[in-house]
Amino acid sequence: MRIKPSHLFCTGKEVCTPIRILDVKGFRAWRRDADIAAAAQAKTFGFMGYDTQLAYINNQDGTLKEVLFGTNLQRLPSHLRGLATRLPEGAFEFQFDMPPQVANLVALFWALGQYNFDQYKSKRNARPRSLKLPAGANKKRVEELAASLYLARDLINTPPNDMGPDGLEAAALGIAKSYSAKATVIRGDDLLKKGFPAIHAVGKAAAQAPRLIDLVWGDEKHPKVTLVGKGVCFDTGGLDIKSATGMILMKKDMGGAAVALGLARAIMALNLPIRLRVLIPAVENSVSGNAYRPSDVIATRKGITVEIGNTDAEGRVVLCDALALADEERPDLLIDFATLTGAARTALGPDLGALFANNDELATGLMAGGMNSGDPLWRMPLWQPYRETLKSEVADIKNMADTTFAGAITAALYLQSFIEHTKSWAHLDVYCWNTKQKPGRPKGAEAHGLLAAFSYLESRFGK
Repeated sequence: MRIKPSHLFCTGKEVCTPIRILDVKGFRAWRRDADIAAAAQAKTFGFMGYDTQLAYINNQDGTLKEVLFGTNLQRLPSHLRGLATRLPEGAFEFQFDMPPQVANLVALFWALGQYNFDQYKSKRNARPRSLKLPAGANKKRVEELAASLYLARDLINTPPNDMGPDGLEAAALGIAKSYSAKATVIRGDDLLKKGFPAIHAVGKAAAQAPRLIDLVWGDEKHPKVTLVGKGVCFDTGGLDIKSATGMILMKKDMGGAAVALGLARAIMALNLPIRLRVLIPAVENSVSGNAYRPSDVIATRKGITVEIGNTDAEGRVVLCDALALADEERPDLLIDFATLTGAARTALGPDLGALFANNDELATGLMAGGMNSGDPLWRMPLWQPYRETLKSEVADIKNMADTTFAGAITAALYLQSFIEHTKSWAHLDVYCWNTKQKPGRPKGAEAHGLLAAFSYLESRFGK
């Protein structure tokens, strides 16, 4: 049975086992006051109050009396990411006071740490551990953020036979229906008729038609915020086909769309006072007789012609049509999310999202949002001299630079070419995958950038 975030918090009727947070100094004080049996039990676990150490203290009848968890209080939220899954099934509560911001993070990480993608397993072993919400935590906020992150992770983890453009569209329309958002979808050859030739070019070779998903929600009088998410549901690399190793994780190439939809869900569920628009170009980059080719020159919505240097640089090609449409509306804020370049991962690794922005205040705000939410971003430069590497002899621009250097930067500069009117634009080049099991971060899908962006939006536009 699928665990829901709302099931991970106590109703108030449970008897909760205390979790005592102790650093080295605090443990020494606890040990002085503890009875002989409790001190002996802590010793059997080798507990000294070091970071992430755990000890169970039992009553005489063998029932659990309390849990000792070692950490420095300043690093408490991040250390608690993986605590829940180390505990037995039951109800728990923390035995210390914390400010609201910390309480919200503690509760959120409790829920995120118990995420498990097991929909395709014949045997499921859900063992939920519930938490008494710390004083000061906002229950609705925590549960809705956790549910939004669960959604994004689920979308990315779903195998491509069930999460092609059809599946991604169905997920987006389901979210729209839940929150009374207006939804429109332009599919197949209608993309050509309505001015989205780049999306059509990339996706036309696939069995499932390419499409542009467009969701609108909120009061027209509120600030306009537009999210764009790269929705390449599977990326073979096209005619510049990937190796088997390079292709194995390409179900996650729609991670940007998943993050945008998860963020949109959080915005709508928590009713932020913005007029929200979400644009998802959803395609598969496949190989067939009508696949787009290296050296093709394709049209774009913006009127900029693009020479295809590599069909495996398809994400920026579908994004440029969506960004051009978003820019036409002159939103107050435009953010795109994309699993765009290996170069960003080479520079920053899998955990740090690469942030590009044309506005210093926006970049600073998103960076702060990332630090405050445990979802770090790192700003990279939109270094204009590198535009030279995108010059084409036969078209206005190439989709691939003529150098292997600075790949994340040149990709961002390509996207910036389609931003003309929007004064506050950010591009997040994110990985959307945990390469190995980490505390509170199961191996598999990750919604990189979602919490950072929500924290920023909440601080800027919140009630």
